[in-house]
Amino acid sequence: MTIEFAPDETKSVKKRMNLGELGSLSTRLAENEAELKEAQKVRYQVFCDELSARQQSKLDTRLEQEQHDLICDHLLVFDNSDIKNPKTIGTQRFLVKQSKDAHLPFRSQSEFDLEDLADRHPKKRFMELGRSCILEPYRSKRTMELMWHGTWSYAVNNKVDVMTGCASFYAESPEEISSALGFLSTLTSDNPEWQVSPTSPNNVVIKQYEKWVTDPKKAIRALPPLIKGYLRLGAYFSDAVVTDEDFGTIDIAVILPVKNINPRYVSYYGADASKHSRNNT
Repeated sequence: MTIEFAPDETKSVKKRMNLGELGSLSTRLAENEAELKEAQKVRYQVFCDELSARQQSKLDTRLEQEQHDLICDHLLVFDNSDIKNPKTIGTQRFLVKQSKDAHLPFRSQSEFDLEDLADRHPKKRFMELGRSCILEPYRSKRTMELMWHGTWSYAVNNKVDVMTGCASFYAESPEEISSALGFLSTLTSDNPEWQVSPTSPNNVVIKQYEKWVTDPKKAIRALPPLIKGYLRLGAYFSDAVVTDEDFGTIDIAVILPVKNINPRYVSYYGADASKHSRNNT
């Protein structure tokens, strides 16, 4: 697959956009094809080597790639301990669009009908998050905090109204995570305007698992860190999950209207995303 970046005048808008610094870590957008490949290498190490995903990838170059890479921005997290040789340790992919942007389909559309969700909110700007991963030695609260800061900074800069996408459980069947799914079923939106339906036939309604929630605290502990993060922010979740056979995951849709974000976190990171800006670090 050949990666083609936007014309120079478009790239210059996002060039060297520092999205946060925390100690020896920093985060910003990928600027060129070489940096995009760094993101794809991290994705390969996490999804293919560590988690044995069967997603399309290049074995010879060890890059985890797919077509949406061409139309997305890519957040990179760096370890700058060696100033001369910063190391890419994490990445996340962003796609900002509105319902009228039919030529920019949501990547998660194959699992959940996000296009319908956007059509019901034609004036709102949606930001789809995907391919979020961090190299195992760097999976710490500190790295996650900086990645969230970079995400929030990007959302603020792009005047995003709703964050969405899929979050994953690494499990072979919904029954393995029944308690966690039962707990999440209590956090689905009662408001029809934020409900989202599965598009994949490999789906299961999660309300049936509510009876397995005997200890809510234990159920929360069973949630993956990314889902816990969305939970704290105030996200809604779909009332069904989808089995992704390529990645070997059970996926749930996440819908996070920016106006619903817990004020505590907006205050912490700053309404202008200045918490970990260069001037404040």
